[in-house]
Amino acid sequence: MEKQRLDKLIASTGRWSRREGKCLIQQGHVTVEGTPVRAPETKVDPQEQEVCVHGQRLLFREFIWVMLHKPGGYLSATEDRGGPTVMDLLPPELRRQHLFPVGRLDKDTEGLLLLTNEGGLAHSLLSPKRHVDKVYYARVEGGLGQEDCQAFAQGMILGDGLHCQPAGLEILSATEGLVTLREGKFHQVKRMFACRGKPVVYLKRVAMGNLTLDPDLPKGAFRFLTDNEIENLRKLV
Repeated sequence: MEKQRLDKLIASTGRWSRREGKCLIQQGHVTVEGTPVRAPETKVDPQEQEVCVHGQRLLFREFIWVMLHKPGGYLSATEDRGGPTVMDLLPPELRRQHLFPVGRLDKDTEGLLLLTNEGGLAHSLLSPKRHVDKVYYARVEGGLGQEDCQAFAQGMILGDGLHCQPAGLEILSATEGLVTLREGKFHQVKRMFACRGKPVVYLKRVAMGNLTLDPDLPKGAFRFLTDNEIENLRKLV
């Protein structure tokens, strides 16, 4: 990472604004390599130099990746006048980081949703050319059978003419299944089951590529991806 102005670097954490960062520096609350620095324009390399505020070391990343356990009732958008969005589930310091959802889940769909400010990798993960699997747990009305698995595996043409690529369906019980998609068309899982006469009553995304929803993450909670998890996402594309 190239050297950056100290006040800009502090603001990049999302915990403080640029103006608040300047005040912290000028008041002597910021140290670089243990030495107080009072000039906001001081250039710092965050990969090589230790920066502390109030004695607490700051960790800097060029890009942020967050795993969110999305609950129902939230829109997968950065803003919307019609209701709450997934951004409302994040603290203010993260909302300042210009994060956006990687793909979308329907308002009533729960489960794994990634948020990031790294546009290039996010775009690649969503590209149909990359064939990144997305796995959903679905509960439906009506009994599931092998004929449904075959219909999913062959691909479908829906009533409105939409072509759906072949998908996987693993039956868990008479009314439950795991669906694996390599595309993400609007309401696709629901529409494919509806085409089979078995409407979805509950839907949850449990995996994306080689990343699965953390079982210890409650609904509405989030955590940062580990370096290994981010590297594994890069390997997919």
